[in-house]
Amino acid sequence: MKKLLLITAAIIMTMASLTAAPSKGPEVTRVEPPMWWTGMVQDTLQLMLTGPGIGSADVTLKPYEGVRLLETVRLESPNYLLVYLDITDNARPGRLSFTLTEGKHKTTLGYDLLARRQNPDSLSGFDASDVLYLIMPDRFARGAESAEAARAVKALNHNVATDRANPNARHGGNIAGMRDRLGYLDSLGITAIWVNPVLVNDMPGGSYHGYATTDYYAIDPRFGTNEEWREFVDDCHSRGIKVVMDMIFNHCGVAHPWLSDLPSRDWLNHPDGDVMTSFRLSTVHDPYASDYDLDRTVNGWFVPAMPDLNQRNPHVMKYLSQNSIWWIESSGINGIRMDTYPYADERAMAGWIDDVMREYPGFNIVGECWYANEAGPSTWQRDSRVNPHGDPRLPTVMDFALMLGARDAFSSQTDRLGGLNKIYDHLSLDYLYPDPSHILTFLDNHDTDRILLSRPDSLGWWKQAVTFLLTSRGIPQIYYGTEILMNGTKEVSDGFVRCDFPGGFPGDSRDAFTRAGRTEQENEAWDFMSQLLNWRRGNEVIARGTLKHFMPENGLYVYQRRLGDKEVTVMMNGNDTPLTASMDNIREILPEGARRRDMLSGQTFEITREMTFPARAILILEN
Repeated sequence: MKKLLLITAAIIMTMASLTAAPSKGPEVTRVEPPMWWTGMVQDTLQLMLTGPGIGSADVTLKPYEGVRLLETVRLESPNYLLVYLDITDNARPGRLSFTLTEGKHKTTLGYDLLARRQNPDSLSGFDASDVLYLIMPDRFARGAESAEAARAVKALNHNVATDRANPNARHGGNIAGMRDRLGYLDSLGITAIWVNPVLVNDMPGGSYHGYATTDYYAIDPRFGTNEEWREFVDDCHSRGIKVVMDMIFNHCGVAHPWLSDLPSRDWLNHPDGDVMTSFRLSTVHDPYASDYDLDRTVNGWFVPAMPDLNQRNPHVMKYLSQNSIWWIESSGINGIRMDTYPYADERAMAGWIDDVMREYPGFNIVGECWYANEAGPSTWQRDSRVNPHGDPRLPTVMDFALMLGARDAFSSQTDRLGGLNKIYDHLSLDYLYPDPSHILTFLDNHDTDRILLSRPDSLGWWKQAVTFLLTSRGIPQIYYGTEILMNGTKEVSDGFVRCDFPGGFPGDSRDAFTRAGRTEQENEAWDFMSQLLNWRRGNEVIARGTLKHFMPENGLYVYQRRLGDKEVTVMMNGNDTPLTASMDNIREILPEGARRRDMLSGQTFEITREMTFPARAILILEN
């Protein structure tokens, strides 16, 4: 706690230490990043100074061992000045002192260099041993608001009221609420939390979802403070839970101060806002794409409220790259989920990944690459063999094709081609990926229909979908509330798939975080998922093992994970009726007479020539 307070104090001191001598000297209203650290791998630091007319000031640095002023960059707007520093290994924590001169007037500016908070060798990223639990903070739970956050909320330009009756308004969830429910998530068996964006979205409509950033260095006060975020991450780590932070480099919010005073016209793509993206990602690697189509996809604004940042501008990209490193170092997050990844400049993003990985070799990044097919995301994964532009560097991609087909595949009957055959066919294309273990798999998320469109009559196919997600290849992600059968469709609006978790807010009629507050069916679902998750936690066969599967026959789908002499075999009857099937086709993994224990029931089964499976049966057999 003492270290956190010191860091917070450093931020405050930095912002407050803009002392003028004399009073008519250049005025600095903001410095980004608010502080930095010694001992970083990257030795070049960009400071963005903001203030009226600051661009005309000359900057000098008081001699400081290990730190050298490289250059100052004046932009088109007179109200910004970029200062580039060289910070060598010789630099020690302390306070830099700058003098800003304009004519006869001078201003002194202090800037703090701190000792590193993170040990890069021990900062581990998420991988296939983890299961990510996706939370939209505004809709998950509300805890006690700190006094500091309350004061900051009042200072917002657009302090919109909460309205839980409106699915598209702010509902009031916050970091404190997530922190209060860590015990719940731990007992469920979660090992990592992906948090939708938490940075300031000071937008006219409230921007509850967080994807319209207006301040890259501050937690939105409606969620909490920078210190509360760090404490949340630390509390997660104390329970063995990793944290993945959602970031957006492709665009910002239209209410960002940059939009009222652009540092330069090329800070944005299409700065007049006259071009919106087509959302057609096929153009990015289309060998026949027209310049018009490619520009519209990559450089068009995401929506009118989200201007497109120009990552080809090196100053913009340096700002964004530093910002992500700043959040890793200051809070200790284990991963980044990068929104709308293919819409940003491909080469610039590859360079950013290199920057992060040099600083934190064990880190992980997953990019949102939304394609309806398997080929699209494979072009974005590190060491891609099919990307025409070279190595994209991205470690992990998202399996949207699985998500798009999962509901139909698992809810349908498994005949010669349908049902679970679609899952088999999907996995058969994994040869496209350099590393199938680094694919983020999911059944739904905040941008999609939920896997359950409505409350189910029974849980047969839902359990099979969850079983596959948690036992097949890749890094599974669960959307909050799936464990209690939350359901909904986007047909009306996105807000209907981002409902409040029951019991997360004062005055809720029931508390689904507790067993007593859930229905019998919800407890059945929760118990099933929790059993799988807690069994999976620390299970090296599932995390690291090879995968072999068999084409479904007579409705039976079988696959096996193997690591050394350990194996896990999954059998699913993909139909709503019982079946009797020959085991001849799977003799290579389970010979006749083999005895295996079913993890779900605890029952031991002997593999016979034929076996009978009840409707929607699931066996998870271990040796």
